[in-house]
Amino acid sequence: MDIYRRKEIIIFDLDKTLVKSKSDVDNEMSDLLVKLLAIKKVAIISGGAFPQIEESLLSKLNCEEKLLSNIFIFPTSGTSFYKYIEGAWKCVYLEELNQVERDSIISNLKKSLDEAGYKKSKVVYGEVIEDRKTQITFSGLGQDAPLKEKLQWDPDGVLRRKVIGIFGKYLPEFDAKIGGSTSIDVNRKGVDKSYGIKQIEKNLNIPIEKMIFIGDTLFEGGNDYPVISTGIDTLAVKNPEETKKYIKEMIL
Repeated sequence: MDIYRRKEIIIFDLDKTLVKSKSDVDNEMSDLLVKLLAIKKVAIISGGAFPQIEESLLSKLNCEEKLLSNIFIFPTSGTSFYKYIEGAWKCVYLEELNQVERDSIISNLKKSLDEAGYKKSKVVYGEVIEDRKTQITFSGLGQDAPLKEKLQWDPDGVLRRKVIGIFGKYLPEFDAKIGGSTSIDVNRKGVDKSYGIKQIEKNLNIPIEKMIFIGDTLFEGGNDYPVISTGIDTLAVKNPEETKKYIKEMIL
């Protein structure tokens, strides 16, 4: 398609776009991304922290080292930026919430969860409330819950929307939004994936008309939806298998 040829950089969401929720990239996707890196710059904007992206995606890319300089990572909605420099992943910038802000978010998030009727499961997998420094993330079953169980927990988001509504009354200066299958991400006001797109434009000196974004939640209320406000071209997908079809079109 001609639209791909005009683009300088292809930007992806991570969970449910390149990988199944909180899973590792599969071999086919890894191979396709390597082929894409040979012809295009690639960026990842995710609500996840860098260690998660490194483990689930970057460590699985079997490619020449020189190609890694073509991929750019913007974790936690663009509040940090990592690039491959001289044989290692280096942090270019990191916009941390201060300790007072993080403590306040965590305490009010706990209060909001209680008021919304959240009951912690007897079995959880990892941290339920994670301090990512640049973002606070709640995961209903823990960060490392199996995908099958995650898909059965609050599948329609009713509980999480209730929590978000209550939290907004306590700390209106912060934004809480649905992230992955079981999560709520809390950032400063105005920090969402549109912020990440603007950071890519600023740090890579690539105009928005030379970008395309691919994500699974580009519908209103989805955590990819804010990118639309930047005027970027978008492709909506339902899962990684659909993403693979688009990448195959790009590399042919």
